[in-house]
Amino acid sequence: MDFQLLLLTIGVAFILAVISAPLLIPLLRRMKFGQQVRDDGPQSHLKKAGTPTMGGVVILLAFTLTYIKFSPVDTDFYVLIVATLGFGLIGFLDDYIKIVFRRSLGLTARQKLFGQLLFSGIMCWLLISNGHSTAISVPGIDWSFDWGPWFYYPFIVIMMLAISNAVNFTDGLDGLLSGVSAIAFGAYAIVAIQSTTFAAAFCAAAMIGAVLGFLVFNAHPAKVFMGDTGSLGIGGAIGAIAIVTKSELLFLVVGGVFVIEMLSVVLQVASFKTRGKRIFKMSPIHHHYELSGWSEWRVVITFWAVGLILAGLGLYINKGL
Repeated sequence: MDFQLLLLTIGVAFILAVISAPLLIPLLRRMKFGQQVRDDGPQSHLKKAGTPTMGGVVILLAFTLTYIKFSPVDTDFYVLIVATLGFGLIGFLDDYIKIVFRRSLGLTARQKLFGQLLFSGIMCWLLISNGHSTAISVPGIDWSFDWGPWFYYPFIVIMMLAISNAVNFTDGLDGLLSGVSAIAFGAYAIVAIQSTTFAAAFCAAAMIGAVLGFLVFNAHPAKVFMGDTGSLGIGGAIGAIAIVTKSELLFLVVGGVFVIEMLSVVLQVASFKTRGKRIFKMSPIHHHYELSGWSEWRVVITFWAVGLILAGLGLYINKGL
């Protein structure tokens, strides 16, 4: 494994994002592609209305150009690029509809689900054609179980849906998802190197550079938001990396922040529907801390720290307790 080439991948993706963002932001402003803020969200977010969104195009552009240039091309390469760009396309369409029709909701739930199932299905077809293992390893111990294709592939489709939506929930504060995802991609780059899945290592590296370059403009106060274009693209990439590196269950630790964000939404909805009471002041949980008096920057830094701890724990477990 050429570590210098991996670092170069991160650097090139970072530079491409830093160069392209200042070109895209004024264009988004002229086209009036501004953020539509939910009326039921934190009142402090109302001032963000009109901030250019759909900035995830910067992430996907920097990622794609860098990944195609540096990554070895094999079946894993195609799986990863289909997942990233496919889910990113769903997010792009969602953002476009929100902006054009000036509403906070874009694609319907069914339309989003159809797109996610479509690209997950293409991933499965590519994996089956390459003889992808249907065994799932339990992190930290030398034990695995083989579900066979009839159970494994429906499992990874559900996994892609869950991860992409969990990552999407995390995108709610300036710089939150950019920082947390960069940390998760860093951990998965190491996992990919250890499993000699080099296409996944370069995918993670290209994403690290792209999201960090975007973070330059997305940190508080954000000059641009990534929108679903970025969040779903990031979710597709992380999910696909976990699958091709055969570290499906490890995501529960490495991507622990995403899991927590999604669980907070599920628990909030379940509690309100069954008991008529809310557990959190607002979900996803990062909004709960905002409404509890934390500054936006404090919430973001805390979540970054938690993400870093969980990524380190995941790498420790993956190495073997």
